[in-house]
Amino acid sequence: MTEQSKPTPSGYPIAPPRRGADWMFGGVYGTVLASGLLAALDQKGGEYTPFYDASWVLVTAATAALAHGYAHHMAGHQAGSVTHRWRLLARALWNEWPMIAATLPTVLLLLLAGIADWDPYGVTAVGLGLNTALLFAWGAFVAIRVGYRIPSALLIGLADAAIGLAIIVANALIK
Repeated sequence: MTEQSKPTPSGYPIAPPRRGADWMFGGVYGTVLASGLLAALDQKGGEYTPFYDASWVLVTAATAALAHGYAHHMAGHQAGSVTHRWRLLARALWNEWPMIAATLPTVLLLLLAGIADWDPYGVTAVGLGLNTALLFAWGAFVAIRVGYRIPSALLIGLADAAIGLAIIVANALIK
């Protein structure tokens, strides 16, 4: 019986600890989050506020990352000193940085749109298209990284891109 599978006094095995920042997971999660926010923040007939929208994408990504890291920390609770638990919490929160980083292309696009006074419809369309392409790239790259052959990796990339396409379709139908 391995250390990770030994039951605790409650009878449940100890959850395996996460190993470092999962930038591949965070990349997909953050890109989907940015796409959903970009679509939701673009209001037809409303005032166009790209700087405000960029700040909300960042604030929401940071909040989601904190909640996600905290949830991982609580789900994998381990016995130990208070200092050790706080250190584990800090590490769990820090390991969520890829989710925030994945929203930066959308934030940058919105900032550039505000500076250049770009058309809101075009910015949303370009942003959703860019994020869909990024989802394809994340899916294919991660699949190759974990050992899939190129044809299978491309299909996995298409599956990830389908999430972006679903957001585009939902945005079109809702608006």
